[in-house]
Amino acid sequence: MLRLTLALCLFFLTQIAFSQKKLELADKSYEDEIRTVQLYPNLSANLDKLKPAVAAVNRQNLVLEFDDLMGQRSNYYVRLIHCNFDWTKSSLQDLEFLNEYNEYAITEYDMSTQTSVPYVHYYFEVPAVKLPGNYVLVAYRESDKNDLLLSRRFMIYSNEVGLLTDNQSQGLGNLQLSNQQLNFRLNYSRLDVVNPYEAIRVVIRQNQRWDNARINVKPSFVREDKRELEYRFFDQSNQFKAGNEFRFVDFRSLNFPGRNTGRLDRSQRPFHLSVLTDRTRQDQAYAQYRDMNGGYIIDNQDNRDPSVSSDYVFVTFSLASAKLAATVHLLGALNNWDRTATSRTDYNARANAYEITLFLKQGWYDYQYWVEGNLQDGFQLEGSHFETENLYEVLVYQRPFRPQADLLVGYYQLPVNSR
Repeated sequence: MLRLTLALCLFFLTQIAFSQKKLELADKSYEDEIRTVQLYPNLSANLDKLKPAVAAVNRQNLVLEFDDLMGQRSNYYVRLIHCNFDWTKSSLQDLEFLNEYNEYAITEYDMSTQTSVPYVHYYFEVPAVKLPGNYVLVAYRESDKNDLLLSRRFMIYSNEVGLLTDNQSQGLGNLQLSNQQLNFRLNYSRLDVVNPYEAIRVVIRQNQRWDNARINVKPSFVREDKRELEYRFFDQSNQFKAGNEFRFVDFRSLNFPGRNTGRLDRSQRPFHLSVLTDRTRQDQAYAQYRDMNGGYIIDNQDNRDPSVSSDYVFVTFSLASAKLAATVHLLGALNNWDRTATSRTDYNARANAYEITLFLKQGWYDYQYWVEGNLQDGFQLEGSHFETENLYEVLVYQRPFRPQADLLVGYYQLPVNSR
């Protein structure tokens, strides 16, 4: 009787969740059971999974991986959507950017081994496309495009523009100690454009984040004789808060304590791990150390093949702080930088700390605390220093006469304070 009741509850909850699914052209999971979604270049090392989901046109070298905590294999499919520079759906038909029917079965999978939380790990190689641009990969169940699992953004580029930079990376004016500014020039001599100021669109993002990206950055000067666009501003148009090196926790092993880990409660399944209490860094001097720019790596020092042997753990983060007149989020690639209810911390008045518990797969995770609301600086609890190492990407789009869609005609990575 109990099993029947649980099955009926699960069925009705699934139906409710299904009815509420609505596709967003963004990085999103539509079911709680879909976890640890990674889309990355198909290279050779584990650290390549930290790299942006970007590839050159006509190359099949992006990979999707994710876990399904339902624990039973299902028939899942993928389709691709071409988008404009602002991530609205373009007017292109599928056969304009694909060589085949736009539905691909996910056929590679493995069952988890020796884990307290059973799951199915799926692996899918993204098919090659014919045109550069922004794309969204959408995964769904049983050929039903409305039964959504996940969506992930990626970019395919062809370098038709050249980029020249100078050494200026520090902010200007009274923000020079906390900001970073990118100054560069674009050469568009290979493009057929009449009005480059309007025809060429530039997007700049920091550490693979979309939540603070600069969209449609206009040039400060157009040199038509040299067919160059100059991006050198004095009004903070292309400045970013530099932030701080990311906090991190290492729980690659559940048998030995990792860096910044506290108590591990093995009396419950799944295990419960407490991260050492964090402190505010608002008034601290900059401290240099290597981080992953907010990313994470799935790894397991106790067993081989971390993709299927790594366990899921409830991980509790806490930040000792007086209560702020604002909302505090915990952010990173671990939650797609989404400032939502699932990333919002709760204030524990007895502990004088902000707390949040996340369900994470074994690995090494970067994260930061973000202050939102009451016009507060987002880095209020972290501090912001021009010395911080960050990775910037410059994406250059053009909409030709044909096809009538934004194409990614230039892609460049600009590391700042690289070490």
